[in-house]
Amino acid sequence: MTSKARTVYVCSACGNGAAKWQGQCPDCGAWNTLSAMRVGRAPASRGRAPRPAEAPHAAAALGAVETAEAPRLATGSGEFDRVLGGGLVPGSVTLLGGDPGIGKSTLLLQSAAALAARTAVLYATGEESLQQVGLRARRLGLGTAPLKLLADTGVERIIEAARAAAARVLVVDSIQTMASEEVEASPGTVSQLRESAARFVTYAKGSAAAVVLIGHVTKEGVIAGPRMLEHLVDTVLYFESDAGSRFRVVRTVKNRFGAANEIGVFSMEEQGLREVRNPSAIFLSRHETEVAGSAVLVTREGSRPMLVEVQALVDDAHTPNPRRVAVGLDGNRLALLLAVLHRHGGIALAAHDVFVNVVGGMRVGETAADLAVALAAVSSLEDRALSRELVIFGELGLAGEIRPVPFGEERLREAAKHGFRRALAPLGNVPRRAVAGIEVTGVARLAEALAAIR
Repeated sequence: MTSKARTVYVCSACGNGAAKWQGQCPDCGAWNTLSAMRVGRAPASRGRAPRPAEAPHAAAALGAVETAEAPRLATGSGEFDRVLGGGLVPGSVTLLGGDPGIGKSTLLLQSAAALAARTAVLYATGEESLQQVGLRARRLGLGTAPLKLLADTGVERIIEAARAAAARVLVVDSIQTMASEEVEASPGTVSQLRESAARFVTYAKGSAAAVVLIGHVTKEGVIAGPRMLEHLVDTVLYFESDAGSRFRVVRTVKNRFGAANEIGVFSMEEQGLREVRNPSAIFLSRHETEVAGSAVLVTREGSRPMLVEVQALVDDAHTPNPRRVAVGLDGNRLALLLAVLHRHGGIALAAHDVFVNVVGGMRVGETAADLAVALAAVSSLEDRALSRELVIFGELGLAGEIRPVPFGEERLREAAKHGFRRALAPLGNVPRRAVAGIEVTGVARLAEALAAIR
């Protein structure tokens, strides 16, 4: 008996379905996200003899579970391995998203070529022809790599080709172009994305092959498709970059095998993406002379301490409502810091415009930047330059206290390694043993920090 197709309405935000169209998803509450999808009706079981009851699976004791870790596959790039947590894990699925033209295909083609020298790798592309991929590989100097290529959009055919090649690594460019034969929908739709990703996940877990999926992003900067796409995979990475910048940052958003919020820094060149082994160097301007409004912060991204320059510009407001602009920082946090400066430091900025920027397009989300932002604003207001040998970090509380931040000693060692000789840090972060090459001044209140720079 032929099964009849029926229509369901699937939410692009959460992936759940509804029997009829509604303006708001009944599961996640998102508006205007339900779209029609044709699915086959399951065959009726009328008249079929009942199956014998299957034996239930035995529960395993926690202590008896095999926990030996499989060796990771190094991608040939230290920065890419860092964001992956040490390399690709056999049987894992990684999703890499980013804006068009930012370097997703370039990075994975370089990594696939490096991996192909040691193991079997299949690069499946649904967006380009084999000739286009070959031309890019030749431009990157990878023309002789023993890498297998496949131009196809059929999920089942790609998986079959990967099995035939005994591939330990499968790269899919991109998941939005893939289509499964079992789903009656066009590539890129919610149902196809969900089913295609699920099939690649099943293949990875069953074959112990590492699968890497490239994903397009929407104008909001998130991977296109249902949110459950990110829940299906093991690792989610995002490319970050400012328009016009040659530097690229890959950030880990989710990682079941390593630390989240880890970053890798790359430089886009004619020969492709090159890893930046010392990212602090690109985020420091190193002015020839001391300038007002500039402070060097020791921040932490994942497991890596980094030095970045925070610049502030304070100017007389020319409108009734002074502007507060933060680039690379939380704007609400900036307003909070200015209020604390007024209440506990006697620094009135109500009649001034305040602009704060993190050099190099870096985005700092941790509260350890509070003290550096506040002192940079004071430096600009008073036109008093901070020392070029000074680094600053610490969280500023609403009561004017300077709170300690995690990994204070590691931050100090990173600053000393880059030639900084003085540090202004929370009193709770002053190490018991002096860090070689750097003098640490501990402060417990905002007033003490202001006195230390004057």
